Amino acid sequence: MSSAADRDNDEPKRRGRRRNGADTKSALLTAAREVFAEQGYESATVRTIAGRAGVDPAMVNHWFGGKEGLFLAAMRIPVNPADLVPELLDGPPEELAERILRRFVSVWDGAGGGQFAALVRSVAGNEIAVSMLRDFVRNVLFNRLLQELGSDRPDLRVALCATQVVGLGMARYVIHLEPLASADVDTIVSSIAPNLQRYLTGDLGEVTFA
Repeated sequence: MSSAADRDNDEPKRRGRRRNGADTKSALLTAAREVFAEQGYESATVRTIAGRAGVDPAMVNHWFGGKEGLFLAAMRIPVNPADLVPELLDGPPEELAERILRRFVSVWDGAGGGQFAALVRSVAGNEIAVSMLRDFVRNVLFNRLLQELGSDRPDLRVALCATQVVGLGMARYVIHLEPLASADVDTIVSSIAPNLQRYLTGDLGEVTFA
């Protein structure tokens, strides 16, 4: 007659609860925010993120379509640079700033500005969100545009472009600074595009930062 201990040893070990789709997505998003913040967008790999999340790397493609889609989901960005950058470059280079501003405002206005405000709130006091937003502005968006344009001094141009686009988002959607908060798209474009265009393709003169 077998003992209780023998019966326990004979019983198959219980496996951990299998993750459902929501669990997997949540684990991947958490891991992605950590890995992107630590390694940056370019260096982070799908395998590293999936390993951190404890899931198969194929789940990244299944749920997010790849690393870029995962990054956008983790950042809560409602546009995909894989589609956006070619769209913005489709036209005269001297009108690029106008296309950027029209696209930016139309996307955020369509969401009521709430997604941009939520993004900014997540950045405040959160170094992971800060790092990811910086990586998005620098490497995912403006560096790609400037590389295609062949502009000089790309690091400086990226920073200057960010003052216009991020600053516009802050004023329009976060602090609701009038009259900018309720201005129509044409007014915004005509007011801000000339300066943004200079930062993208114009002569920056002797501007330097220590």
